[in-house]
Amino acid sequence: MIFKFLDKLSQDFSELLNDKEEYNVIIEAGQEQNKKTFTAHSTVLRYRSSHFNKELTNNVINDDNNNKIITKPNISAQIFEIILKYIYSGIINTENMDTSTLVELMTVANELDFDGLSEKLENYLIEFKASWLRIHFTFVYHSIFKNNAFLNLEKFYNDIIAKHPSIIFESAEFTSLHESALVSILRRDDLQMKESEIWDYIIKWGTAQNPALPEKLEEWSDENFTNLKTTLQQCLPLIRYFHISNLELMDKVKPYKKIIDRQLWNDLKQHFIIPDRPVESIILPPRLILTQELPTRINEPFSTIINEEHAAIISSWIDNRTTSYSFINNPYEFQLILRGSKDGFAPRTFWDICNGHSNTIVVVKIEGTNEIVGGFNPVAWSNTRNGWVRTDKSFIFSFKDDTIQNLILSRVKNENKALWYSHDKDTYGPYFGWDEFMMRSDVFNFTLDRLNWCRSSINNCYKKSIRTNDDFSITDYEVFEIVKKSI
Repeated sequence: MIFKFLDKLSQDFSELLNDKEEYNVIIEAGQEQNKKTFTAHSTVLRYRSSHFNKELTNNVINDDNNNKIITKPNISAQIFEIILKYIYSGIINTENMDTSTLVELMTVANELDFDGLSEKLENYLIEFKASWLRIHFTFVYHSIFKNNAFLNLEKFYNDIIAKHPSIIFESAEFTSLHESALVSILRRDDLQMKESEIWDYIIKWGTAQNPALPEKLEEWSDENFTNLKTTLQQCLPLIRYFHISNLELMDKVKPYKKIIDRQLWNDLKQHFIIPDRPVESIILPPRLILTQELPTRINEPFSTIINEEHAAIISSWIDNRTTSYSFINNPYEFQLILRGSKDGFAPRTFWDICNGHSNTIVVVKIEGTNEIVGGFNPVAWSNTRNGWVRTDKSFIFSFKDDTIQNLILSRVKNENKALWYSHDKDTYGPYFGWDEFMMRSDVFNFTLDRLNWCRSSINNCYKKSIRTNDDFSITDYEVFEIVKKSI
C-alpha cells in the first residue's frame, strides 16, 4: 500500500516560500516604477524549472550577502508572484483571475519553460473563454506568434480566419502581421478567398515590409524585385497559381513575374494555352469552398441585443471620435452586468445588480420593432442616492432598424440634469434627462408596462430626441460595464 500526502506536501512547500531566513535568491520583477522583490531558494528553483536552472548556472550575480540576484523586468510583479507560488505549490487558482491576466500568465509560463502550465492555460482559454478570445482577436492573435508555441490557439484563430478572412486581411494591422502567422493562414486549404485576392494581399504585405520600394511599379529596379522575393520566400510557394484565372494572371501576377521562378511562370503560360499538357511545377489543389459553416467554439455571444459593430460605434462615441472604430480595433470590452431575460425585469433588480458600476451602457430592445435604444452613464449607479446626477459625458442613442445605418446620437446638453436617480427604485430604473430616456414599471416588470419612455423633453437636457414615439414595451434589456482592453 502506498500512501500519498500530496496536498500536505504542497502546503508545506507553499509555507517554505514565506521563509525569510533560509532563502538565497532575490528576484526583481516588473519595471522600475512597479518593481517588486521576491525571495526564493535556489534548490527549489533548479529542480522545478529548467529555465531558472540555466539562469542560476550562467547569468547570476551575487549581492553583499552572497544571495543570487535575478531580474525579470519584462514580467509584471503580479504575474511573477503567481508563477512563484506555482513553483512552490504546483497550484494555479484561476477562479477570480480576469482573462487578460490568464493570457499574460500563459505567455510568461511558456517563456519560463513551464510547458505543462502553458498548455493547460491555453486549452482552458479555448474551452471556457472563447467569446473573450474573439472580442480580443487582434491583441491575442498577434501575440501568440512571437514564439510559435501556442498551436491550439493558432488553430482556433485560423479556423475563424478561414471562414472570415476579412477579419485579418482587411484590418489595419494586416501589414504588421508576423510572417509565421501569414504563412499559417496561407497553408489553409479552406481559406475562403479567391486566389487572386490572396495574391494581392501578400504583395501588399511584402511591400509593407520594404518601405524603401518606389511607389510606382515601373520605377522598380531588379534589386527591388529581388528584395520583395526574399521577403515573400515563405509565402510564394503557398499560392495556388494554377487556380487563378487567365485574365487575373495577366493583370495581377504578370507585373510581378520577376519574383516568381522562371520555370513556374513558363508552366503557367503553357497551362492556360494547353491545359492538358503536363508541367514541371507542382500544382497545388484548389482551396475548398465550404458548403456549411465551420463549427463554432464560442460559448455565447457577448450580447443578445447588439453586435460587435454596434459596440464599436458606441465605443467611438465614448471617445468622441469623428470616425468609428471597427470591431477589430475597438479598444473597449463590453462586460455584461445584467440581462433582463436572465436576471429579471423588476426595476429594483437593476439597482441591486448595477449598484456601484460606472462607465455603463444600457441597451433596450423595443417590442414589436427592430429598434434598439440606449444610454451611456459614466457615473456610478447608486441604490441609495436620489435626485439629479451631474455629468457632461453621458449620451443617449438609438439604432432604428437593428442596423448601423439608421442611428441617432444625442449628447447631454444640460449637464446638471444628465441623469435622475429616483427615490422610488421599485418603480423607476435608468433615467436619462427629463423623460428623454426612462425605464419605468408600476407592476415591477419592464416588459409588462408601456411606461418606458423616449420623448423630447421641454427641459432639453439632451440635444435631440432619439425616438419619435413616446412610450414602448421592451422584449429585453442589458447593462454593460465598459472596460479598457489590456494591451
